[in-house]
Amino acid sequence: MSGSRNGAIARAEKYFDDGGFLADLQRRVAIPTTSQEQGSMPALQQYVSDEMTESLSKLGYDCTVLPNPRPEYGPFLIARRVEDEKKPTVLTYGHGDVIRGQEDQWRQGLSPWNIVIEGEKMYGRGTADNKGQHTINIAALACVLEERGALGFNSTILIETGEETGSPGLAEFCKANKAALKADALIGSDGPRLDHRRPCIFGGTRGTMNFNLKLSYREGGHHSGNWGGLLANPGIVMAHALATITDERGQIKVPEWRPKTLTNSVRAALADVSIDAGEGAPKIHEDWGEKGLTPIERVFGWNSFEVLAFKTGNPDRPVNAIPPSAIAYCQLRFVVGTDPHDIVPALRRHLEKHGFGDIAVEPAREVIMNATRLDPDSPWAKFAAKSLEQTAGAKPHILPNLGGSLPNEVFTDILGLPTVWVPHSYAACSQHAPNEHLLAPVAREGLRLMTGLFWDLGEGRPA
Repeated sequence: MSGSRNGAIARAEKYFDDGGFLADLQRRVAIPTTSQEQGSMPALQQYVSDEMTESLSKLGYDCTVLPNPRPEYGPFLIARRVEDEKKPTVLTYGHGDVIRGQEDQWRQGLSPWNIVIEGEKMYGRGTADNKGQHTINIAALACVLEERGALGFNSTILIETGEETGSPGLAEFCKANKAALKADALIGSDGPRLDHRRPCIFGGTRGTMNFNLKLSYREGGHHSGNWGGLLANPGIVMAHALATITDERGQIKVPEWRPKTLTNSVRAALADVSIDAGEGAPKIHEDWGEKGLTPIERVFGWNSFEVLAFKTGNPDRPVNAIPPSAIAYCQLRFVVGTDPHDIVPALRRHLEKHGFGDIAVEPAREVIMNATRLDPDSPWAKFAAKSLEQTAGAKPHILPNLGGSLPNEVFTDILGLPTVWVPHSYAACSQHAPNEHLLAPVAREGLRLMTGLFWDLGEGRPA
């Protein structure tokens, strides 16, 4: 083995500057892997069986595409490169599926399935979530291989195709393939940086639970002139029920939803964190959320309740009638310490206590993404932080957990791994929306950071 760390990073820079990254990402973005839509199975299969298998086989990986334990959902790819059984193994994860293309909503001149570059922005569905991010990591592995002639560690790559539908089957798949996925740690990339100009590490995620509140009083609407004052309006009742869940600034009032895990050590880790989502990001409401917490603590150390949509009557064509029903589509993002199995029961108890026992609470998804957290002082977090600082020349943000959600509990609880996530996107990337894009400077730096990190892992595992 030969070469140098700087030499490997120079290869990563050349790969980006000479158009290699754009070419690889364009092929992948062009495959419409929209797991949320019917008829997507051929594209999902193509992504792992053709595109990713071909790319990884060239790097010396043994690739196996396996069906989802739930046949109605997309397949998995396990790619393994074993150099020495005595050396550590690093598991790298990515998801090849994307959300709906929303083709008719993209700005003129843009398309979800064709990358368009405007200034520093690389537009296309999946550029940020998640094809661009795992393309960066795989290319970084390739740069280390080219420079050193070997990684210096064993590498396993897991690509799933159902993350945007809640990762159905992932837990069962990892249990069934535990031996093939055995590793010393997971290093993956998803989600945004806090500041697009500064590297970031997070060790876990908030959990997410989606549920619907439903209230139905009768069949059909009734004329508001004849029946106003006589019939209860479910929209009004639902609004008052929602007002018991939080106060006017969004502070949670359901006792079981108020975490007790915002410890001094977590607060100390968050004290150095700041958010700069970049151009186009919305302005932060400083007076929204839990009093006594900083905006950073509200996102990364606390729970947040959201009403995603609220419908009563016919919003598109209102008529002078008292509607028969109302529905609110809701979500709780929660941190470690919140019992995910008690989220819905706790809300039912709370609504009953406040006189809204007629409102039904129903989970909206079968899959719950649980909360996970890695101590910022863990050896793997400190190793990654030191490596990123050496490459970037600046200390990275270090978070116990991300504000968003990933199926990270599969890796922490089922596979028993410490998890280190290094995001290559930023918060204003229009993820899950029209005009999704990746910032070219962040992608280029991501290549440098991950190449340096994988090089350092080949030099020796964390103590």
